[in-house]
Formats: sequence, C-alpha cells, structure tokens
Amino acid sequence: MIQNRAKLATLAVLATAGVLGSLTACSGGDEAGPSGGDSNIVQGTGEVTQVPAADRDAAPDISGETLDGEQLSLEDYRGDIVVLNFWGSWCAPCRAEAPGLVTVAEDTADQGVSFVGVNTRDLEQANALAFERTFDVQFPSLFDPGGRLLLEFPSGTLNPQAIPSTLIIDREGRIAARALKPLAEEELRAALEPVLAETATTEK
Repeated sequence: MIQNRAKLATLAVLATAGVLGSLTACSGGDEAGPSGGDSNIVQGTGEVTQVPAADRDAAPDISGETLDGEQLSLEDYRGDIVVLNFWGSWCAPCRAEAPGLVTVAEDTADQGVSFVGVNTRDLEQANALAFERTFDVQFPSLFDPGGRLLLEFPSGTLNPQAIPSTLIIDREGRIAARALKPLAEEELRAALEPVLAETATTEK
C-alpha cells in the first residue's frame, strides 16, 4: 500500500512538471519576462514559408482596439501588402527584431506596404506602449492580451504558431508568407520581395 502511494505521488509530480513545462514554452525561452512567460505559445520552428499565388488561403479579418485606443480591421488594408507581426514586450526575440521591422516599414511605405502588429500575452498595456516608445514603432498594433486573435487563424493553415511570428498578406488579402522566427531586416526584405514583384508584374 505504501509503495503504491509513493508511485502515485511520483506520477503526480511528473505530470505537474509536464504541464508547467508546456505552459512556459515560448520563443523567448528563459529570457521571457513575467508579463508573458506563462503563455502556452510554443517555440518557433525557424521556418520561413513562401506560398505561390495560386495556393494562398485568405487571411481572417481580424479586428479590435489598438494600443492607442483606435479601432482597426485588417480588411481596412485591402489593396496593400500587409506585414502582420505578432509580438510581446516580454519576448526577447521580439525586441531583437523590432529595429529591422521599423526600418523596413519606413522604407516600403511608398510601395503600398503597411505594417500592423498584434501585441499578445501582455497583461499590462503599459508594457507594450513602453516597447513601442523604446523602438520608435510608428505602425499600429492590436492589443490582444488573451491571445484571442491568434485563434482566429484556422488550424492547418499558415497560422501564427509562435511569438514572434510574421505573416505577409498580399493585396488580395491572402497569406503569401509566414515566418515562425524573429526576422532579421535582410530576411524580411527577402520575404517581401516576391510579393512586391507580383505587383510590378500586374502593373505592366
């Protein structure tokens, strides 16, 4: 009887450890801060996937309130190429990629490219706003502390599965590329290039 109780106690400890491990997994690893370290977002695979135009799925029309208190809908950007970046102030890789995002956003604005962020798992809105001030982020971000907007992307599609994740949405509102990793400036430009080239071909 005593041995059985000991076995049950051991199993309970192992099960609890497994649950806690899955809840703390995120792309920031041990560097994630307390605001988002308890999320159940898994680590990115490091993949950047480009999708031919004929095979693209439509992106859901996510919408809500931005960190600045404005209403925003992805549908408002139809006709633009949209770089949709999922980030959290608690996420070390998000901080690493932020300067590159800001630079490319400025450089491509006159080419019909719009950047939109989705701030997720930040329980304190002030933390997200401080992040934007630190990196001089000028593009808007939806405030999604509970991760609700992540769930609007159907399973089995090119959905954002990690923080950070970046989707590139073409001018017709379809997902043209997905990165499950923090993007260096050069990587982001390379991912955008073929989608911009489609626009140039169409105009000819």
